[in-house]
Amino acid sequence: MDNKIVYLNGEYLPLNEAKVSVLDRGFLFGDGVYEVIPAYYGKLFLFHEHLARLNNSLKLIQLPILYDEQQWLDILNPLLTEDQDQYIYLQITRGVVNKRDHAFPEEIQPTVFAMCSPITHFSERNKGVKAITLDDTRWELCHVKATTLLANILLRQKAVEQDCAEAILVKDNIVTEGAASNVFAVIDNILTTPPINNEILPGITRQLIIKLAKKHQIPVAERPITLNELLTANEIWLTSSTREILPVVELDKKPVGNGQPGQVWKTMHHLFQQAKKHTYER
Repeated sequence: MDNKIVYLNGEYLPLNEAKVSVLDRGFLFGDGVYEVIPAYYGKLFLFHEHLARLNNSLKLIQLPILYDEQQWLDILNPLLTEDQDQYIYLQITRGVVNKRDHAFPEEIQPTVFAMCSPITHFSERNKGVKAITLDDTRWELCHVKATTLLANILLRQKAVEQDCAEAILVKDNIVTEGAASNVFAVIDNILTTPPINNEILPGITRQLIIKLAKKHQIPVAERPITLNELLTANEIWLTSSTREILPVVELDKKPVGNGQPGQVWKTMHHLFQQAKKHTYER
């Protein structure tokens, strides 16, 4: 692991040689954004969409957009291999400062870091996973993919301590998202997911699922989901770039539907795998 090659500020070097200053604003304040981009057979998956989200996050925290799409590909592609499913972790902070001060520095030299790691697929995917619901106690800018993830970490840890894969978050009786995922539910035979707003991260996998559903005549809706609707849904899914689509078969210690992955999930899982295959065969 220590000899793995990573990218840091224009250099490719072994992981154990990659060093960031303790005066980097990412270290001091969590002043930065990140992106997680899956890759299959050596090709980045939905890269254009991930880059658009990255640029939006950079814009929202007032960090200059550094490179165009081809420049990013030139940076990231050398980190990939073709023999396994992987993901790129890309982080950009506001850079190193001379002193600790909350205000933005006048001169900015962003810190850019990227590394590639294998995707560990959930062995439970075909069986389904357990989840719990928790109050959403995070900040109001969840649509920014910020590195300040402490609130998410604490919520996810509560799920782990109850032998669950995820915490599904609820604010004012309305479902927002998972601590590290988006949420879908099959309600009255309609695949339903919360709408995009500042309370959820606009997931790239979420976006693809909606596109696939529309293409294959699967009824889909983006609308608020109440807690009661979630608790009585026929199917519940968790989605993210590295987890793909995980069916939830138990929520708050009660079975979801018949306690098995549902038919809509089976259909979408197949369509998603076909979309991946189409990407690397082009």
